[in-house]
Amino acid sequence: MTTADPIVPDAGVPDPTLLDRARAWLADDPDPDTRTALHRLLDAAGSGDEGAAVELLDAFDGRLEFGTAGLRGALGPGPNRMNRAVVTRAAAGLAAYLRAQHGDVPLSVVVGYDARHRSDAFAQDTAAVMEGAGIHALVLPRPLPTPVLAYAIRHLGAAAGVMVTASHNPPQDNGYKVYLGDGTQIVPPADAAISACIDAVGAVLEVPRGDGWARLDDSVLAAYLEAVASLVPADAPRDVAIAYTPMHGVGGDVVLRALETAGFPAPRVVSAQFRPDPDFPTVSFPNPEEPGAMDLALEEGVESDADVVIANDPDADRCAVAVPTHDRGAHGGPPYRMLRGDEVGWLLGWWLHERGATGTYANSIVSSSLLSTMAASYGLPHEETLTGFKWIGRVPGLAFGYEEALGYCVDPAQVADKDGVSAAVRVVEMVATLKAAGRTVHDVLDDLAIAYGLHATDQLSVRVDDVSLIADAMARLRAEPPNEVGGLQVERFVDLEDGAGRLPPTDGVRLDLAEHTRVIVRPSGTEPKLKCYLEVVVPVISDGTPDHADVDAARLVAAHRLAELTSGMSAVLGL
Repeated sequence: MTTADPIVPDAGVPDPTLLDRARAWLADDPDPDTRTALHRLLDAAGSGDEGAAVELLDAFDGRLEFGTAGLRGALGPGPNRMNRAVVTRAAAGLAAYLRAQHGDVPLSVVVGYDARHRSDAFAQDTAAVMEGAGIHALVLPRPLPTPVLAYAIRHLGAAAGVMVTASHNPPQDNGYKVYLGDGTQIVPPADAAISACIDAVGAVLEVPRGDGWARLDDSVLAAYLEAVASLVPADAPRDVAIAYTPMHGVGGDVVLRALETAGFPAPRVVSAQFRPDPDFPTVSFPNPEEPGAMDLALEEGVESDADVVIANDPDADRCAVAVPTHDRGAHGGPPYRMLRGDEVGWLLGWWLHERGATGTYANSIVSSSLLSTMAASYGLPHEETLTGFKWIGRVPGLAFGYEEALGYCVDPAQVADKDGVSAAVRVVEMVATLKAAGRTVHDVLDDLAIAYGLHATDQLSVRVDDVSLIADAMARLRAEPPNEVGGLQVERFVDLEDGAGRLPPTDGVRLDLAEHTRVIVRPSGTEPKLKCYLEVVVPVISDGTPDHADVDAARLVAAHRLAELTSGMSAVLGL
């Protein structure tokens, strides 16, 4: 089918301007696959298919917004979808921005991509457009983790980097993440400036393209793996049993090579999830935080009697961790426990301090407050940032940074972004060292609770089909802040849109409640979700020297309080 083929009658589509916009798109689309898909959608809508008409309207309802997360959306034809035309415009806009910033000096851009549908095509389009703009494009040799791209930018002295990935989004999505020459993700005002350059791009078929881009060899990956392996001292214990899954993503071979290079034994892998598969057939959502996503990895842990179970998300910039319970399920309980993102953040913060890391410790505003208390006790500075590693990675003098959504930066000198590969190696090193001393991560978590109070966090996350419900809920919350939540008085209500302390404005609110309790509410930046981040702090009290029994009692109090908070916030939000 070609763009000259007949198009459906106007009567079948409710928006009278839609057909003109669709015809214009067809005439300027470089991809025969999306042209064919759009023809079929138009035919179905013109035949009275209501679902096709709604899909068509949504596909042409504006365009994907280029923000601090770059682009992310469902694959398909139209300006509000991820496709080769949208990517070509984004690449041309980024090239124009780089030229405006750097003038006529020689520039290079590194392009990486994961194994999602169309990622390779989007990477090649980006490379061709960069060459057409006189900027040399260096494409990673194959689908690789996002942190390899972030590393390569500084390693190769590039002016910017592009990673084609939708991280842990559903299989129908893809995305386009942009880094500048310092290896950090873009933040305002760069995002707005790049977006303006994208708006100024003319016809897609007239965007200059070149074929001089280079396909990199494995030397960059080898250098990255050596940098990761060098984090582990030569005399560190290596006796540890590991179970691992890349969750159908691109982390598998890289993580295995990183562990081998660092001297650790090969992990037992979840074979059904090891090879990249863009359809993610064994999970509902390819996100280790989602219920059920870790089931196969935990089963592998049981079968191999693993000391630690590790998972990456599909682009391997996040790291999930599970550890054996005290009795490994001998008394009917679960044999393994998933650690919360905050718990892994505390453990890694403690471990890096044990390993002598100095500098600023940082976490996002929605993460636990414990790292701040820990850093103060270490005599080290701490920085709280807005959500996302685009902010954490820019903290001056960063030694360690984390966000509760399983993102950890354990080697900012090499990768100023979350890195699920180096985080996995650091976790394995920690578990092996504790094992050699006859201890576990549970012992460390107890020690931290005794020293600083039992910090417990949870999240209430509401996924919606209609994103306007999120804006409505935030508006109600601001208009009528609650006086109490879960039986605790709200002592302070902070609208984060007005800024808070040194933080720039962001869409969210914070409720400071009695008894060292805090709630932060914000819309997700990448998914149609409204998220509530809950934290309670319970002192560990004892008549004498605090012990595990005191910690367990504090955990029961914290669990009850979190349950009350969750119920209370559900009622407040009305979703």
